[in-house]
Amino acid sequence: MTAIKKKKAVKTDSFSLEIEAKSANESFARMAVAAFVARLDPTVSELADIKTALSEAVTNAIVHGYRNSRGVGRIRIKGAVYEGGKVVLEVKDKGCGMADVELCLRPLYTGAPEEERSGMGFTVMESFCDSLRVRSAPGKGTTVVLTKRLGGGAE
Repeated sequence: MTAIKKKKAVKTDSFSLEIEAKSANESFARMAVAAFVARLDPTVSELADIKTALSEAVTNAIVHGYRNSRGVGRIRIKGAVYEGGKVVLEVKDKGCGMADVELCLRPLYTGAPEEERSGMGFTVMESFCDSLRVRSAPGKGTTVVLTKRLGGGAE
């Protein structure tokens, strides 16, 4: 039996952006990512999907990652595009982190029930992207990786 090697995706461009963990900066991050992706000529729906997923990831970092920091903290957003129209976005904070990522990924679970949160942030991200990966550790922060293939192809 011969093993088939998967061709490695070739990155064609990338960016990195760092913002203060303030809710006023969420819209800036969303528009910056939209501008970066727009030159790939996505459909209106694809662009809206990316903006929505990114908005949820940034909002989660602000609301949950830096909950007790009063806006003191930074969020780093990295983006890359690959041949074939694959877009990968990484949203990273150095906030409080999560002890149980699997629990936090469950629909309707919220770590802030006193704030009347819906617990749907990760579900929304996942529904608007082809894949979602979350890495986190208490006291070390969280990294969310969103992948979306433009042009209707799934990963």
